[in-house]
Amino acid sequence: MVFDRKDKSNATLLDLYKKLLYPRMVEEKMLILLRQGRIGKWFSGIGQEAIAVGSTLAMNGSEYILPMHRNLGVFTTRNIPLKKLMAQWQGKATGFTKGRDRSFHFGTQEHKIIGMISHLGPQMALADGIALADLIAGREKATLVFTGEGATSEGDFHEAINVAAVWNLPVIFLIENNGYGLSTPINEQFKCAHLVDKAIGYGIEGIQIDGNNILEVYDTLAVISEKMRLDPKPVLVECLTFRMRGHEEASGTKYVPQELFEAWGEKDPVKNFEQFLFELQVLNDDLLLEIRSEFKHEIEKEVEAAFMDAEPEADVNTELQDMYYPNAENPVEATGQATEIRYIDAITDGLKMAMRKHQNLVLMGQDIAEYGGAFKITDGFAAEFGKQRVRNTPICESAIVGAGLGLSINGYKAVVEMQFADFVTCGFNQIVNNLAKTHYRWGEKADVVIRMPTGAGSGAGPFHSQSNEAWFTKTPGLKVVYPAFPYDAKGLLLAAIDDPNPVMYFEHKNLYRSLTGPVPASYYTLEIGKANVLRKGEQLSIITYGVGVHWALTYLNENPQISATLVDLCSLQPWDKTAVLNAVKDTGRVLILHEDTLTSGFGAELSAWIAEHAFQYLDAPVLRCASSDTAIPMNKALEESFLAKSRLASTIDRLLAY
Repeated sequence: MVFDRKDKSNATLLDLYKKLLYPRMVEEKMLILLRQGRIGKWFSGIGQEAIAVGSTLAMNGSEYILPMHRNLGVFTTRNIPLKKLMAQWQGKATGFTKGRDRSFHFGTQEHKIIGMISHLGPQMALADGIALADLIAGREKATLVFTGEGATSEGDFHEAINVAAVWNLPVIFLIENNGYGLSTPINEQFKCAHLVDKAIGYGIEGIQIDGNNILEVYDTLAVISEKMRLDPKPVLVECLTFRMRGHEEASGTKYVPQELFEAWGEKDPVKNFEQFLFELQVLNDDLLLEIRSEFKHEIEKEVEAAFMDAEPEADVNTELQDMYYPNAENPVEATGQATEIRYIDAITDGLKMAMRKHQNLVLMGQDIAEYGGAFKITDGFAAEFGKQRVRNTPICESAIVGAGLGLSINGYKAVVEMQFADFVTCGFNQIVNNLAKTHYRWGEKADVVIRMPTGAGSGAGPFHSQSNEAWFTKTPGLKVVYPAFPYDAKGLLLAAIDDPNPVMYFEHKNLYRSLTGPVPASYYTLEIGKANVLRKGEQLSIITYGVGVHWALTYLNENPQISATLVDLCSLQPWDKTAVLNAVKDTGRVLILHEDTLTSGFGAELSAWIAEHAFQYLDAPVLRCASSDTAIPMNKALEESFLAKSRLASTIDRLLAY
């Protein structure tokens, strides 16, 4: 291994060595504890320390780094106390996640480190969002994100790099090519000769380096990051290294040929750099013994202190509260005259007001800039607010949702438009595993709203018509709203954007231009989780939301002899249990109506809750009126038969017959 010290002083070289040695000694301690049965799991980065340490030192302290399992050197180089890290690994109350997650699955704003989730690739999109915030704000910064050679097979890898390339984002995508994804060797993971060759396909620079050479890693990353701060554009760096231990210790290494261990053992980053410093007389036996003794004492002390820290105390209320970032909802009252406008125009008006109020709000979606979006909701926005804040995106829902979270982490707000709610499947992991769990895991907000043009009725078929709100109502950490009227559409949208938590905002496409209502011109918000009671009656109660509200109103207007309480939930997570309970008490007969399919639709949750909490007030079984348990057909006659509306009258008759 050839080291080029360039103009580094002896003191700098010695400091590099200390930072390289410390995580190695911590790891050696972890392996002892594992054999003693004092810890249960460990992902070893032995042999890869030069990448984590060298790249971290190349970044400014105020710049974000997004590491992975084997990057202990990132955390130690950013001077996170070992006691705090150990508490995290042991699931202690004093850890970063309070015992809620393990290893490096956490973030810390203090140290500008954002940890991974187990799905490996998604943190790359977060780096895009973080870098985008810096770019918009005019901050000369770079962002560093790690990934492994295995994760380069994931769609998240492609999407994140493609977005960064198209948007010229200052992101260093660092691949640790350590030879194996668990037991799968690289020849079974990709066909290209070198992973760095992928860069050319994205039109960006690609650099391959010796990941075991601390000086090569540091110098290369320092040059890249400095250039990137002044001339923002992404770079792909492939660091060649080797995993000297198993994927995690329990998996072992029997699947790896012994000759690989022997060859890479000769390239050990710590031993080679140590020998280099001995040759320069920067290091000697006495000094090395002194350094090791000091580190050993510190590690022993910090580790044992962490073992003494308190275990988390389980409290269900605390756990529930911590799923969401604190948000004191103080609804802003509407003022002034109301004007009759369309449902779609209320959404446009709300977005414009939010963009004017929040200078850090960014809109992202396919075709939303000059074209104005598939439904023209953002028509004219690019001219008023600029393309920095109204951003056309490539067709990559996962990367854009992830970028929204990255924006939030770095001080911005994001609204992401799904062109159709059906397309959210491509961003599902980011929503249910990143957005939804971030605050619970490490206390960070996820200030992202996802607009979901939803619903059937226009003959658009199986892939442009789904009502998929139930996919998200069961995911703790998300909020779900579904306005039925223009007034609510504006007020709930503004409330969702003000809220620092992730909100799924469902808007029915068939209401866009067919429904009008009075909407104040002023800025106002509505409480998320508060239902509207539209009618009070005596014979039955209809609990519904979205287009179901209008089906119910049409039916009741055509059948004035029926006296019904009508509840528009408006929000599905949280939902108004008091309003539902009162509706049950009003009539003793309950019909739950929604456009989604019957099985496991949100109505099932409502029905179960009523049976459990309001059984004594019922005079008949709770009935559900929902759409058929099929995909949504295109043909108009088939679609009308599919929809719950076709069964509303008969279901009401059946309920009233009890």
